[in-house]
Amino acid sequence: MTDILVLYYSRHGSTRKLAELIATGIDSVPGAQARLRTVPPVSTVCEATASDIPADGPPYAELRDLEECAGLALGSPTRFGNMAAPMKYFLDGTVAQWLSGALTGKPACVFTATGGLHGGQETTLLSMMLPLLHHGMLIMGLPYSEKGLMTTTAGGTPYGPSHHAHVDNRGPVTEDEAALALAMGKRLAETALRLSGARA
Repeated sequence: MTDILVLYYSRHGSTRKLAELIATGIDSVPGAQARLRTVPPVSTVCEATASDIPADGPPYAELRDLEECAGLALGSPTRFGNMAAPMKYFLDGTVAQWLSGALTGKPACVFTATGGLHGGQETTLLSMMLPLLHHGMLIMGLPYSEKGLMTTTAGGTPYGPSHHAHVDNRGPVTEDEAALALAMGKRLAETALRLSGARA
């Protein structure tokens, strides 16, 4: 089986919902399996520590997860039009993988969730693409052959799946948002398998 890493940070669960849908899309492709991972929160208090194991959900990512994956789906909620600090902190620690070229040539996509409909989804998606481009990854989006891009009244962009969670973070994932997340996972897995075969 070919592992596709779904790596995300989620504060209130909305980005996690998208991650799980993308993972389902990956798992729908024969020969591919999703490896779901998250990153720990960061604190402005230097002495603060968090448990090595999350209270719930998937385990925290290790750098070897990046090295072992054949593709990557990277997700973060929006923080002022940018990725959240915990995800940025994790990516800042991938210099060794950058130097070794561990991610070069692997396909990647990005996804996000926001409280507001115009809360910076597209700029957040673009901000997450930047370190992946520096790693030499092949960035994938969603083509307009995915009908949900034209019918969505919530999240969903050609830059990657997104979710409008509303201010209280209780907005359900819409049918279009879910369809786009599933399609992204499937597209990423199919591409990773094709590229892995070409490299073998």
